[in-house]
Amino acid sequence: MITTTGLTKVYRTHRSRGGEVTALDGVDLHVREGEVYGVIGQSGAGKSSLIRCVNLLERPTSGTVTVDGRDLTALAGRGPRAGRELRQARSRIGMVFQHFNLLSSRTVQDNVELPLEILGKSGKERSRKALELLDLVGLADKAKAYPAQLSGGQKQRVGIARALTGDPKVLLSDEATSALDPETTRSILHLLRDLNRRLGLTVLLITHEMDVVKSICDSAALMENGRIVESGTVTELLATPGSELASALFPVGGEASGDDRTVLDVTFHGDSATQPVISQLSRTYNIDISILGAAIDTVGGLQVGRMRIELPGRYEDNVVPVGFLREQGLQIDVVDREQPALVKEGAK
Repeated sequence: MITTTGLTKVYRTHRSRGGEVTALDGVDLHVREGEVYGVIGQSGAGKSSLIRCVNLLERPTSGTVTVDGRDLTALAGRGPRAGRELRQARSRIGMVFQHFNLLSSRTVQDNVELPLEILGKSGKERSRKALELLDLVGLADKAKAYPAQLSGGQKQRVGIARALTGDPKVLLSDEATSALDPETTRSILHLLRDLNRRLGLTVLLITHEMDVVKSICDSAALMENGRIVESGTVTELLATPGSELASALFPVGGEASGDDRTVLDVTFHGDSATQPVISQLSRTYNIDISILGAAIDTVGGLQVGRMRIELPGRYEDNVVPVGFLREQGLQIDVVDREQPALVKEGAK
């Protein structure tokens, strides 16, 4: 549904003659139809530039952006006809902003109607559509209220309703929950997931919060210095040895208690998450196993997580127990200061 190829964005600065800042550096992104895709990274990683280039609020310096089969970059700046086609294509892309961007002098209903008013829709049609969308986001009783009378979460629901006025196939979320408290964040994320399922929306969201990715994303990408350094479905990431995203989604810690110990990071997903694998290992091989840390949660309706365990003896003494764990369908990463080559070793 959304594809970027070799996308770059270079900003010119005024601090020095000829100064440039590269915000995007050859970004290749593929978001499948109907999925919730999260792009995560620290401030300055290029996330906001990426999402603004997807709907051409920012013109890319080079590369292509294709949404629902249309190459938007090919339409940019190519005359009146291409301009009309670009506006039409962009009308099918909804955008939700971090700071709501509501007009304080307009009622909730009037704020939702604004894009339809700009498009020249009749008052009756605007009213019908706005009330329908406010009901969809759970604010039917707030139609005549003003933004100042709303909570932050309610304001964001108005922003979401407004983004849906064009019956978009794609919804872009630019840090939509970063200004909200944890409980309100959960409610907004639940709403986005519900809209994704009910309307068949493809959702691309950017965030710096791992909990957002964990809560609703089917796939995710990690951005650093204007590049995507890792991407895939959450399940694929959990099964990837040494995955930075998997480690960040399910952080575990703990150091070996001695030099003659083997420390393993064990990733559970799918059916293996519900099996008593660690206790079976202990009984089968008569091993005393220490649990140094664990992070278990539900992602996409499935229980997944990671656990750091310590086995007595060096790695060469534990080849058979490690093999047993892998035979159970677990992802195993060996954490051993004396055997760095094994740190990213793993197999299903």
